[in-house]
Amino acid sequence: MSKPAVRIRLADAAFALFDERGYEQTTVDDIAERAGVGRTTFFRHYRSKEEVIFPDHDRLLALIRDRLATSSHSTALVAVSDAVRLVLLHYLDEGDLARRRYTLTSKVAALRDREIASVARYQRLFREFISDWMGDPTASASLRAELMAAAVVAAHNHVLRRWLRAEASDPVAEVDEAMREVLALFPTPQFPDRTGDGGTTVVAFRTGQDLDALLPSLRRLIEDASVR
Repeated sequence: MSKPAVRIRLADAAFALFDERGYEQTTVDDIAERAGVGRTTFFRHYRSKEEVIFPDHDRLLALIRDRLATSSHSTALVAVSDAVRLVLLHYLDEGDLARRRYTLTSKVAALRDREIASVARYQRLFREFISDWMGDPTASASLRAELMAAAVVAAHNHVLRRWLRAEASDPVAEVDEAMREVLALFPTPQFPDRTGDGGTTVVAFRTGQDLDALLPSLRRLIEDASVR
């Protein structure tokens, strides 16, 4: 039997026992016996009973780092949105297992604490990436990076919880929209014009407004900028 198949069998056995006996009353030996494997095999796949419950955060964090590392300065925020979508898609692929985990962690305080600690790892990774992207060592920039990272993680978790509660029919579309709202809260850092020839900068963005309704506002913005 392949390694992924054994991991899945152990996870299925664990959650079945948690449902039947409760989390605290279930042991590693119980899980191994229910899955039809030995104790050694269990520890070859999981370091503890708690680890069976949670996704492979190390692998997910590595996926995020890889996606962020492929971005350029101009595509950094796109990479952040893509990375958030990667994490959400992992939970969607888990399907019912993710929902069973959500139910269990809602009941067991120790598991909630571990989940919170895991969330902090994602926020730290995004904060470090955003801080590097900003390239500003000041305290205010550091705070802005922290706030952006917290908002990114909160947006993902908000959509994920809606899906876990069967409230979101299209969670991928929801998380994309949530990320657009989050990133719109923070201004893009301004960098000096190194071309030396002035010119016109065109900024592209997405809006739900019709073009005819939007044009007057754009004209006013241009006129205001020209008189400064």
